[in-house]
Amino acid sequence: MTKSVAAKALSRSYAGERVLTFLVGLLALLGGALALVVGYGVLGEYRGRRPLLDPMAVEWLGSHATPARIAAIVLGVLLFVLGLRWALRSLRPEPRPDLDLDRTDGAELVVTAAAIAEAVQADAEQLDGVSRARVRAVGSRTAPALRITLWLHEGTDLKGVWAGLDTQVLARARESLGLDVLPTAVRLELDTTAPKRVR
Repeated sequence: MTKSVAAKALSRSYAGERVLTFLVGLLALLGGALALVVGYGVLGEYRGRRPLLDPMAVEWLGSHATPARIAAIVLGVLLFVLGLRWALRSLRPEPRPDLDLDRTDGAELVVTAAAIAEAVQADAEQLDGVSRARVRAVGSRTAPALRITLWLHEGTDLKGVWAGLDTQVLARARESLGLDVLPTAVRLELDTTAPKRVR
């Protein structure tokens, strides 16, 4: 199992957002550095004193006003669409893929992500010391993974819970789904009882 597939069990991937944010930040940094270089006269003594928009560029834009406006509108619409797509991609819920057990035409067998999560949750809640469990199936249809949160009673044997989770719950899930490996991220919480009112 590759590291990237196993990492899907830990958290949702935000690689695309991080790369885009890095590129935008890099462009802003380069623009600021260029402004400093020009301002300190590295590119010429009088270049830093010239107007922000070069008079030749302003004259060219004035003589080609229509193409410049069309290009500006197209660029603005393109940036708006890209920004909107980026925002929607960041806000959309993480997919919960189903698992294809058999892809034979006419005899397809698909196990839903909800069914996988409910089965693993039911098994996990049977472990000694576990008061409740929450399971979520993540990853992809070809490389599923699990995120499990277990709430434990106070004084529970952690090693016993860990061993039972691996040898019973996850082993049964792998066997039932026909998988050699099933990346799993496990979070353990102490189940606190409701405070008693003092009378």
